[in-house]
Amino acid sequence: MAGWNADTAAAPLSAAVTLVEGSNFCISSANGDIIPEYPHGVFFEDTRILSRWILTVNGQLVEPLATEIKEPYRALFAGRVPRSEGLTESPLIVERLREVGAGIQERITVRNYSGQPVECLVGMTVETDFADLFEVKEARIQRRWNETRELDRDSLVIRGTWRDVSKGVVITAGRDAVVTEALTYRTTIEPRGHWSALLSVAPLVNGAVALAPHARPETDALTPRDRRRREWVAKIPVLQMGNRSIERTLRRSYDDLGSLRIEDPGHPNRVVVAAGAPWFMTLFGRDSLWASAMALPVDPSLALGTLQTLGDRQGRVVDPMSEEEPGKILHEVRLDVSSALALGGKSTYYGSIDATPLFLMVLGEVSRWGFAKETIAALQPNADRALGWIVDYGDKDGDGFVEYERLNDRGLINQGWKDSWDGINFADGTLAEPPIALCEVQGYVYGAFLASAWMAYETGDLAKASELRDRAARLKRQFNEQFWLPDKGYYAVALDKDKRPVDACASNMGHCLTTGIVDKDKAPSVVERLMSPEMFSGWGVRTLATDMGAYHPASYHNGSVWPHDNAIIQVGLMRYGFVAEAQRISTALLEAAEFSDGRLPELFCGFSREDFTEPVAYPTACSPQAWAATAPIMLVTTLMRYDPDVSLRGIWMDPVLPESYGDLHITNAPVGDARITIDISGSGFSVKGLPDGMTARRGYLPWVGDLMEQGRSQQ
Repeated sequence: MAGWNADTAAAPLSAAVTLVEGSNFCISSANGDIIPEYPHGVFFEDTRILSRWILTVNGQLVEPLATEIKEPYRALFAGRVPRSEGLTESPLIVERLREVGAGIQERITVRNYSGQPVECLVGMTVETDFADLFEVKEARIQRRWNETRELDRDSLVIRGTWRDVSKGVVITAGRDAVVTEALTYRTTIEPRGHWSALLSVAPLVNGAVALAPHARPETDALTPRDRRRREWVAKIPVLQMGNRSIERTLRRSYDDLGSLRIEDPGHPNRVVVAAGAPWFMTLFGRDSLWASAMALPVDPSLALGTLQTLGDRQGRVVDPMSEEEPGKILHEVRLDVSSALALGGKSTYYGSIDATPLFLMVLGEVSRWGFAKETIAALQPNADRALGWIVDYGDKDGDGFVEYERLNDRGLINQGWKDSWDGINFADGTLAEPPIALCEVQGYVYGAFLASAWMAYETGDLAKASELRDRAARLKRQFNEQFWLPDKGYYAVALDKDKRPVDACASNMGHCLTTGIVDKDKAPSVVERLMSPEMFSGWGVRTLATDMGAYHPASYHNGSVWPHDNAIIQVGLMRYGFVAEAQRISTALLEAAEFSDGRLPELFCGFSREDFTEPVAYPTACSPQAWAATAPIMLVTTLMRYDPDVSLRGIWMDPVLPESYGDLHITNAPVGDARITIDISGSGFSVKGLPDGMTARRGYLPWVGDLMEQGRSQQ
């Protein structure tokens, strides 16, 4: 059985409208209708509580005219009723103002633009199938619930049972509605007049109606979602940029990041980053860690909350089904998914080879942003357990490399970020067989050792710091001996079960630049290959080179372009001094965003820019998606060379933004307990509002290995 992944299972979402609020979301067609034959629905706790929601006026479907997403959780749909016999066009315009919360509320308004009264029969067909998110995503509904419907004054209550599981939903339609199998309104709309009704859909939780959403009334009152959004906007930076297109993209990134924040159910004040809409509105290890790390300059508390929540769910026992192991960081959490569909058969699945070292890398980054020492110290036991997992479980055969092999046929075959079943292959296209040691994972482990060494060094545990630094050095030496392909001039993407180098030319090696595990003398050859026509499409670096046997421009991981992948690679280019190449990647991606209203999708196809003058969309790409939303933030801050370190009492900056980006002005940027203002013009910069004792310094923050070496030489 091929492990589930987004590429093999996703149904297309072309022309769909997605609204998101926390872990709840709604997918509909362009006219607002929800059609069960498509991957549409209203979802609450990973269950589709509304599968059909089709509006008719006088028996006719509404033709879409326009859709405007007001906020990530609210949209206005405009449409018209098709013309009646004998009329050149219909006088009726329909507006649907929808807001997502724990369910939806929707205000339907029908406007009569004629000089005559019009009789209207407004109907809403309502169905629910209580399908799991995975069932909908795969377009393969497996369970049939025993359904009952009952009327409760102006509400329709639908309950479903399957074996010993019960779920329910309440549809409230107002006093003027006739509530039966559908909702029906009869009205006469006066000339130049209008009619409206307010409907709501809310799940039953433990037999009671969940807190219903409150759609914006016709006054200017704020809804709970509006207040939450305002609080978010007030705490994040405000920017102005000479290049208005890039400014729009960054603002869109901020908006999307805000919409992807979800609360930890056990700690309502702790906010984490969901992986992406619509199918991944939940906590992921790898995705949430990368996205929150990329978003550190916008809101460092997201990374802290993500670390704390992942730490609470850190593996404690050995469980082959869920692939849980002591110290391991999870792959994903699902709230209410059938065990028949969930990865590993449980609500929490641990099949990720990279989440654990990434946890340590991000913890090292977060420690620089001025959180209280006791807050960081509280995560140290989790860090120690993560290090223990790397040594005791990650490297099962003791060869010095961390590798993976799924423990059951319900898990993911590939467990790095390229987790599609065919994502790791040789140059001739042959699939690599596990256990597989990925090149970028060795880089993450290297970074994890160094980050942990620096944290130990800062707390005075010099013996631990020295041991971890030595581990990092051994890993780097061994990595460059066994992964380097001298005849090809690049690194193997992996070692297979027989320790053979998997010789495909893939983007993974760019992550190795970012962590610093690449020997300096090999970096120019790696960069040359990454930026070659076979790898660089004109919109970004492909996941796989065009001259590889498995290359396919419209595949998920074998030739597509992923924005987050490129943003990580760009950091590596800057680390090794390849500024022009880093600028080229940044500019290409930010130009690509112009073709999708300033939003970078999860991925797009790998066709050459010479062949297609616009990025070719990938049909099942998530949008918004967390690490795609945060990629523009990383692209720009990397070219700013922006590195705060509160414990070292400094902010380092040495901007190399291309001239086409224009001047950059940022206010309300978080550093420790302060909010600072940054101005950049060309290579010049100024910083105002720094906390007492902190200074702005031109240059780059030394890497942790260099910092420890400096400290050792001063002792």
